[in-house]
Amino acid sequence: MTPGTVRRRFDGRVNSTSTASSLERRPAEQAEPRAGRSRAGRSLARWLLADTAESPGRQTGPHGRPEEHRRTHWLRVMCLTGVDYFSTLGYQPAIAALAAGAVAPIATVVLVVVTLAGALPVYRRVARESPHGTGSISMLAKLLPRWGGKLAVLVLLGFAATDFMITITLSTADATAHLVENPFAPQVLHGRNIAVTLVLLAALGAVFLRGFREAIRLATVLVAAFLALNLIVIAVAIAHLAEHPVAIGDWWSTLTTQHGDPLMVIAIALVVFPKLALGLSGFETGVAVMPQISGDADDTEERPAGRIRGARRLLTTSALIMSGFLIASSFTTVALIPAAEFEPGGAANGRALAYLAHAYLGEGFGTAYDLITIAILWFAGASAMAGLLNLVPRYLPRYGMAPAWTRATRPLVLVFTAIAFVITILFRADVDAQGGAYATGVLVLITSASIAVTLVARRARQRAATVGFGAVTVVFLYTTVANIIERPDGLKIAACFVFGIVAVSFVSRVARSTELRATAVRLDESAAEFVDAAPGGRARLLAHEPNDVSPARYRQKLRHARIAHGLPDDDVLFIEIEVSDSSDFEDELLVRGVERHGYRVLTARGSTVPNGIAAIALHLRREYGCTPHIYFRWTEGHPLRNLVRFLLFGEGEIAPMTREVLREAEPDPAGRPWVHVA
Repeated sequence: MTPGTVRRRFDGRVNSTSTASSLERRPAEQAEPRAGRSRAGRSLARWLLADTAESPGRQTGPHGRPEEHRRTHWLRVMCLTGVDYFSTLGYQPAIAALAAGAVAPIATVVLVVVTLAGALPVYRRVARESPHGTGSISMLAKLLPRWGGKLAVLVLLGFAATDFMITITLSTADATAHLVENPFAPQVLHGRNIAVTLVLLAALGAVFLRGFREAIRLATVLVAAFLALNLIVIAVAIAHLAEHPVAIGDWWSTLTTQHGDPLMVIAIALVVFPKLALGLSGFETGVAVMPQISGDADDTEERPAGRIRGARRLLTTSALIMSGFLIASSFTTVALIPAAEFEPGGAANGRALAYLAHAYLGEGFGTAYDLITIAILWFAGASAMAGLLNLVPRYLPRYGMAPAWTRATRPLVLVFTAIAFVITILFRADVDAQGGAYATGVLVLITSASIAVTLVARRARQRAATVGFGAVTVVFLYTTVANIIERPDGLKIAACFVFGIVAVSFVSRVARSTELRATAVRLDESAAEFVDAAPGGRARLLAHEPNDVSPARYRQKLRHARIAHGLPDDDVLFIEIEVSDSSDFEDELLVRGVERHGYRVLTARGSTVPNGIAAIALHLRREYGCTPHIYFRWTEGHPLRNLVRFLLFGEGEIAPMTREVLREAEPDPAGRPWVHVA
């Protein structure tokens, strides 16, 4: 092929063809079973890897797709997040009464103050800063540089996994409690909470294996019915207290007798407040569902003002509704239910409002309350499972810190279901025992959000906001530490998740280090002209370190290439990859053509040198029809040290790693660019 016969795919803009996209294969294709496996095995593998978990909204990288779903009014989307947030009414009053006793109503008021004056303003700011549903985790990833940001994300993912997994197991265990304690439940179910919970978890996993999709319509019906029944129960309970004020007097007498003067009661309420942190759940979910909210007609992806406004209304409305229910339910349950019934084995343990429904509205209404509570608690577990399926593919595969199969839904469902089984057995399907772990996950996420918005306000030089959010951060730090000290189970579970995620991430990052990572390769006009001018359709690329661009260095490099490989002076393109952030796994390569000291240079910024050079060479081969030849010198230094440099900093063993990336990306040796080393 002679110069001029190569037709450039160039129309005055940067080339938009993506080398990585042409090589990217679906999970099912990437894990295609070998011929030696049985037909049943191949069918099972295809079925497991058929569906890909998608994150809500847009995400970068080759795994992202634009949004295709229809958005909905924020009130209906509030019901979607409400299945997690509002469903805590099924167990929060009982847990609060068991943890704080007669002080529970006062401690609940403290919780509401912290919710409205602390968590709500924080997440209203998160909604403004992260309107695509990525939340506080992605905010911290952007604020913290390089590997520090990635490690922070991994740690927070561990706590987020704790939050979601305990949401699944705790909600399902509480659904079991409502089922088993119902007077019409078969006697055979009594004392078999673990078995019933495992059956419900298996049913949840089976639904997701068949392809569960969140249904806003179903969430709307469940939330509306659940809140309506709770409103009836609380209204009847308040009416009963009005008719029998002696119950209020007994509660007040117990409170003052046990704890002294009102100031002491307030002090105790502040101390026991961390035990009630379950009532703060739902805020992270509230921002995660933002892509579902319809906005203004003139909204843009960069600044969706209408969606942000709707999300803020969602957060405020749900917080106000939940605050009212929390205070009313805590006061009525503590005043009307004997303290012994909150203890393990008691009729109100894990189901205080259900106890009142049966006691004051009859077994028929109580059974209806149990059924709707079981439904919303199960749906809360389904919402948490969906959150996990969105969370893991959003970060880990894109960071190169998870195997390729984690992009598929069904294998993840099996993994999460197995983990839920283990947690349920360890905690014996006990709602109270899981409260500390749940609170730990919730509090760490809220604390991370507080830190993120504080840093954002500080960078924006907003002094008042910085001080205010800083004070909120201190409150949540205290609450988190106090909860962990008193109930370390949550930290232990989160530590297991963090350790597992970090270990898997490290192994996966090493195993995937030779993948072709570029999401796109684009050449500017000068670079395209350099390639078109390559004589004989052969692009000779001489690798050069961009840290020294002096004329002497270019002359020295070219002199060595002439001696070692016989290269002519006018038939060489220098290629330079400047490492931008080696902690990134995927990036887009914009190749610029520049002239330095009379030499033609192709230069780009990427996360690694070998993978970047390989991606550019394959792009030239496929899109320009030329045969790239890449020339290297052997890297000085110990091979193991150079390998570590490659894994951590994207440099080191450049020549052999480039060859390995090309070998994996192009299975046909005849279509593979040539690598020369001397």
